[in-house]
Amino acid sequence: MTETIRISDMMVESGVAFGTSGARGLADHMTDRVCYAYTAAFIQYLEGQAELDGRGLIAVGGDLRASTGRIMKSAARAVADRGYAPWSCGRLPAPALANYGLVKQVPTVMVTGSHIPEDRNGIKYTRRKGEILKPDEAGIRQQEIALPPGLFDNRGMFITKQADMVSDPEAIRLYVDRYLRFFPHDALMGKRIGVYQHSAVGRGVMVDILAGLGADVTTLGLSEIFVPVDTEAIRPEDVAAARQWSEAYGFDAIVSTDGDSDRPLISDENGKWLRGDVAGILCSAYFKVDAVATPVSCNSAVEKCGRFRRVYRTRIGSPYVIEGMEQALREGFQRVVGYEANGGFLLASDMESAGRILTALPTRDAVILHIAILLLSIQKQKTISQLVFELPQRFTYSNRLKDFPTEKSRARLSELYTGNEVRDRATLETVFGGHFGSVASIDTTDGLRITFENHEVVHLRPSGNAPEFRCYTEADTETRATNMNQICMEIMAGWR
Repeated sequence: MTETIRISDMMVESGVAFGTSGARGLADHMTDRVCYAYTAAFIQYLEGQAELDGRGLIAVGGDLRASTGRIMKSAARAVADRGYAPWSCGRLPAPALANYGLVKQVPTVMVTGSHIPEDRNGIKYTRRKGEILKPDEAGIRQQEIALPPGLFDNRGMFITKQADMVSDPEAIRLYVDRYLRFFPHDALMGKRIGVYQHSAVGRGVMVDILAGLGADVTTLGLSEIFVPVDTEAIRPEDVAAARQWSEAYGFDAIVSTDGDSDRPLISDENGKWLRGDVAGILCSAYFKVDAVATPVSCNSAVEKCGRFRRVYRTRIGSPYVIEGMEQALREGFQRVVGYEANGGFLLASDMESAGRILTALPTRDAVILHIAILLLSIQKQKTISQLVFELPQRFTYSNRLKDFPTEKSRARLSELYTGNEVRDRATLETVFGGHFGSVASIDTTDGLRITFENHEVVHLRPSGNAPEFRCYTEADTETRATNMNQICMEIMAGWR
């Protein structure tokens, strides 16, 4: 008998949340039934929006996690059962798949858990025009899906084996050509670049693009075991490795990405990783943009540097950054970009140079940031560390408590902030005042952002896509920002 289920109910039943740009949860909880239903709901929602008319393609791709292949098959089966053609783009960077969707004007399904550990996974969805936004998420959660009878066993897995998918490499070619056709073929000639590959799905693509632009590329740290590289909380071993590689090879920079290659890492010539929100400023400066959209958690040097006509502060998450970029375009700005604290760079406007056009890609991308900062270094005839030093000296640091349920994080924040200004200031100064002084202002745009009288900042926020409690700190020196974060993490650890 056909089973009908509402996606909002399945979220509770399965423990697989449906939030920013798609679904995410433990890989074991992302059964074939759950992944099939979420993808069917996505398609049904697009049909209701008149975005899918008749038969057509829906592109499917994924990262290098062990569970990704199975989930790709589940999504592809849902596409086929809804009457559309699942088109496998194979294992490729998330921005490469999104770019393919924009070029071909087709929706996409990207199976990835991004930076989180391998025991988890996720599915990102994009419409023909780009990422699904918050109204789309709400619409998908309300879909009621009819599940075919006899398709799944009592564990939620397919009863019959699903056929392997034959991958088309066109999406990767389009992504590589996007950069090789825009930038001069010798743009990076003379630059020595290390590519930290680990288990990033774009590890080969990075090499192809950078070498294609003339750089002398050395590959580093290839891993067949998944490595959960989080560009907002860089592992100590990756900090140490970058410095060792830089000393050994004399690189101008080392570049890398997270698992699905939409969040970048780039180091200076000393092997010191740049913070994503600092790298975003430099990338924006290279493109000489008018307006920047960036989350409230990002470094305030973006305003203090005076290089942009307008900075739009948003909530944390790419859908909010995209909304900020769209607002900038509506308000008449011509060259508009966005970036996040994780370094992901979003291009809202077409960029022109020497008669060539780099088309808009309003989703997180990593490679564009790598190239732009390296080219800015060449233009200014300065090292990357010198480019960073020229910015207003505001430093950010972030870390997170893992395995901290979102509900518990929110409950802790509600104890600190009730909306009563006098009471909340007193509470916060009781918790943090001995370390940071008097509270100057409180911002609840996303989580709880506290600015103290000495201009230091503490920002606490539950992660939007993992059971993590994040802490961002900002100060006038790197040492102080790091020390502040350590103090906050010790305080937060007592909240478990």
